[in-house]
Amino acid sequence: MVNSSHEAMHRIFQEYPGLFTGVSEVLGLPFVPPTAVTVLPTDLTEARTVERRVDTLLRFDSEGEESFLLAVEAQSGKDGDKPASWAYYLSFLYAKYRIPPLLLVVCQDRSTAEWAARPVPIGPRQWPALRAYPLVVGPHNMPVITDPADARADLALATLSAIAHAKEPAVDGILKALSTALQDVPEAVADTIIEFTAQGLGGNRRAAALWRNLVAADLSFYKSYLSEEIRDEGRTRGAAEDILLVLETRGIDVPYAIRERITACDDLELLRCWLARAVTVPSAEEVFSEA
Repeated sequence: MVNSSHEAMHRIFQEYPGLFTGVSEVLGLPFVPPTAVTVLPTDLTEARTVERRVDTLLRFDSEGEESFLLAVEAQSGKDGDKPASWAYYLSFLYAKYRIPPLLLVVCQDRSTAEWAARPVPIGPRQWPALRAYPLVVGPHNMPVITDPADARADLALATLSAIAHAKEPAVDGILKALSTALQDVPEAVADTIIEFTAQGLGGNRRAAALWRNLVAADLSFYKSYLSEEIRDEGRTRGAAEDILLVLETRGIDVPYAIRERITACDDLELLRCWLARAVTVPSAEEVFSEA
């Protein structure tokens, strides 16, 4: 199943194609900054076969340099079927575009990164007909960017750093540097970075909570979906507290189960209805009554 972390790991290259230049510099690879980057269709389906799609596909063109294709795959864990799929992607892309393809695999844990980085030989051991060499980025080789100045110099790379280190303690420092770096950039730029970072943190609830707090405290509530969620949470929490205050002021006992139901509700309109009822109902249970 595709999750938000999976999307962030590869879609950031669509939004910021120049990110690959930063990645290649970090990895010490001699790729020349492109003069043009084209986002290509990701559908690799053949009419007579099952549907196959690469996560993100880009074409890089540089003056005086050979053009190449960059297929970006987000990999959250080891998958025995993937090496064959990757080899297929590369062969298909070369057959379709007649341009050298490169596979970049983005990971969030060292074990998966080490597994993904292994060469994929296709053919008998005596003479492999093909051999795929995935280029892999992850916590093992992405820099831990904790200086706001460094983050500001390449916001996309700093975001990928946070995504790659999302499962590690080092992510805290990266997030703090990134939030500081975003304070003086245009809102339209900050919005995109905020959302990719939030998605890329995936299941790390602690890091996700830290990022939400940093966005709230440092970024003056940019109009991103994350900021809207934070504002909505504040409104619903305030409405729930008002309901409980009204009931308690009226001397009405509020059992634990009812208190939990009220504080867990995230529907602001429903909370407002409950608040109106709380002014007159004879018992806490009747706050939920439709009458």
